[in-house]
Amino acid sequence: MAVSTVSAQNINIGTKIGLNSYTFDNDSGQGFDSNLGLHAGLLGHIHLKRQFGLQPEIVYSMQGAASGNTNLNLDYINIPVMLQYMFDNGFRIQAGPQIGLLVRAKAVNNSTTIDIKDDFKSIDAGLSFGASYVHTPTDFGIDLRYNLGLSDISESSSIKSTSRGFQIGIFYLFNHSD
Repeated sequence: MAVSTVSAQNINIGTKIGLNSYTFDNDSGQGFDSNLGLHAGLLGHIHLKRQFGLQPEIVYSMQGAASGNTNLNLDYINIPVMLQYMFDNGFRIQAGPQIGLLVRAKAVNNSTTIDIKDDFKSIDAGLSFGASYVHTPTDFGIDLRYNLGLSDISESSSIKSTSRGFQIGIFYLFNHSD
């Protein structure tokens, strides 16, 4: 029975790339500006029912924040799993959990770069919300997403910091089928 269920589902593989705008929110009252970066990765799109889909992804994401003349550049491998409601016209709304694995963390001020990976936790858990549109004749689409960090990413016991940001990107689904 499980084999017939899996074979009845439409499964697509795709790629995605886009722009990030991330910042930090913390309980110290320190304000941070947005830090711009890129994201790129792979996605799977699984049709569960006619209107519902599941989209797991693995994405390299350049995140962080800016404070004065210093950019805090945090690079993650993010693994979101998005539940999607698919409208008949190509539009989708989506939400789901995301786990981020910290790969690199650098503070950059003018020509000085310092490794700050030890100042941040290796895992960032959060929720993602968004919308997308796929143009089925071309298999291309656009994705807009807000990622809300829920876990404290700071190794400092005195300051709780969370990450949050917007993403806009394009994706391509190989041999897309509805």
